[in-house]
Order: sequence, then structure tokens, then C-alpha cells
Amino acid sequence: MPETTVESIAPVTAPVPSVESGHTGSGAFATARQQRRYWILIGALAILSVLIAVGIVTWNNPVPFGTAGYWRITQMRAGSLLVIALVVVCQAVATVSFQSATNNRIITPSIMGFEALYVAIQTAAVFFLGAVGVTLFQGVAQFALMVVLMVGFSLMLYGWLLSGKYANLQVMLLVGIVLGGGLGSVATFMQRMLTPSEFDILTAKLFGSVSNADSSYLPLAVPLCVVSAAILWWRARRLDIIALGKDVTTNLGLNHRREIILILFLVSVLMATTTALVGPLTFLGFLVATLAYQFATTHEHRYVFPVAILTGFVILGGAYFVLKNIFYAEGAVSIIIEAVGGSAFLYVILRKGRL
Repeated sequence: MPETTVESIAPVTAPVPSVESGHTGSGAFATARQQRRYWILIGALAILSVLIAVGIVTWNNPVPFGTAGYWRITQMRAGSLLVIALVVVCQAVATVSFQSATNNRIITPSIMGFEALYVAIQTAAVFFLGAVGVTLFQGVAQFALMVVLMVGFSLMLYGWLLSGKYANLQVMLLVGIVLGGGLGSVATFMQRMLTPSEFDILTAKLFGSVSNADSSYLPLAVPLCVVSAAILWWRARRLDIIALGKDVTTNLGLNHRREIILILFLVSVLMATTTALVGPLTFLGFLVATLAYQFATTHEHRYVFPVAILTGFVILGGAYFVLKNIFYAEGAVSIIIEAVGGSAFLYVILRKGRL
């Protein structure tokens, strides 16, 4: 009979992976290489963002440096820079949060009819009041009214379709699509009844453009954007759980319906703010969110949000700088972004083969 030793009966254990071997354990990143890649990406996007911001503010200033005129022009350009930053934060945080809440990486908050409502309100103002209707819907009070109407519209939709016996998120999305299409049809009918001059004035308001923003709106828009985005960022770990689905969320002790309603409310505030500020930008959020998930290589929102915001600033700020200073067509920024974002949307749908 062979002699039994301690070594022969000792359990065989697998070697514990270490950080040096390329594993990070159960964290946000699968390997240390992905973690290093993430922080390198954040640094590169941050540097690009700073360069673009400096270029927007200082490039081709016709007044000599240090004079009163130079700083006045710089201050005006800084207002456009702040608007770009606000739009990017609103679109990026809102789209990523909305996709997690609905558990769908293709749809965007625009599907709920925010932009259709904005177009319908602006068109109705011109239709009933004439060209003067555009000026009547300018100012802080009118901006606040626009935000309240869009947020109220979304809350009515959420409260109706996410409560009661037949509460269903998919039904809510479908109803949002139908209402958005109906508002768009009404707006199109009114636009056909306008005179050519009134239609030209209205068209300028319906294009998403940084130049549409009024600096007087910023004292109201900045707090709305910062507070809503900060709350979503603070609840990033809850978003990680909600993205796993209703069953997992409920089993982990969270009230799924209450969490969804809160997220959708904050998303509606962000989308209403950016739409009332600059106009419709349908595919910017989708483009930013899609690229953010590709770049970040993680699904944790506290890491996805920074990549989405920086990527959005590079895209929107870079497009604004190039089109304004090289092609002298800053009004075409939304057209370029919508074309690129729409192409990315079609590519993702064709690659997945489903919605």
C-alpha cells in the first residue's frame, strides 16, 4: 500500500489571478489593460475638448489681444461654448439613462415626442399670431413655459401609462411614438398654410442650432441641467441594476416602477431644457451613447457618463468650430450631426437586425 503523505491529500487549488497577470477581479473592467485603455481614452478626450474649447473662444479674433473689444468678443464666444456644454451634458446623460431604463440601446428620448411638441408649439405660434409669434415666444418666461409644457407632457404620459393595472413600459413607448407622429402631422398641416415669408422665419427656429440659444436663458437652463444630470450621476449604481431588467431590480429590493418614473422625469427635464434652448437634435444623443459604450468597454454608468459627455463635446464642439471658422456655415452643424447620427442609427439596426 503506497504511503500517504500530507502533500498527496492536500487539495489542489487554482492559482488566483493577479492584477499583474492582466485581471482586475470583479470590478468595472475585465482586465487591467481595459482599465488603462479607459483612462488613456478619458485623457485624450479631455485634451481634445480643451483644445476645441480654446479654439472656439480665441480663434480668429479680429481685435488685438488684451483690449476691451477682445475680451468682449471672447465673452460672447464663451456663451456659445457654455451652450454647447449644456447641450452635450443633457443629450449624453439623458440618452444613456433612457436606454438603460428602457433596456434598449437603439431608442432615444426623442421617441417620446419632445421635439414634435416643440415643433408643434413653434408652428402654432406662427400660424395663429403670424411672424410676430416667433418673437413672442422668446424670453425667459417663454423658455420656462416651453420647458414646463414638455415636462408636463411627459409626466402625463408616464403617470398614465406606468401606473394602474396594465402598466407597461413598451406600451408607453409606442404611445409616445404615436403622439409624436400626430403632433408632427398637425405641425406639417399648419406649416402648409403659412405664407412663404412666415415659413422661412419658422424654419430658422426649427433647426437645432447653437445660435438659437439666448444667453438670458442660461440662468434657468444651467441649474436645470446641472441638478438633473447630477442626480442621475449620483444614482449611477441604481441605473446599473435597472439596466438588468425588472425582475433583477425587484429581487434586489428596488421599486422598479418608482425608479423608472424618477429616471424618466429627470430625462424629460434634460431633454426639455436642451430642446427649448437650441431646438431639435434628434440623433446627437444616440450617436454619443453608441460611441460611449464602444469606447468605455464597460456598462457601469459612472464610467460611461464621462465618456459620453466628452465624446459629445468633441463631436458637437468640433463640428461647430470647423463649420464656423473654415466653411462659414455654423447653421449646418445640426444637419451634419443628424446625417452622421442617422447613418449610425441605420447601421446599428441593420447590424442587429431588430429594434
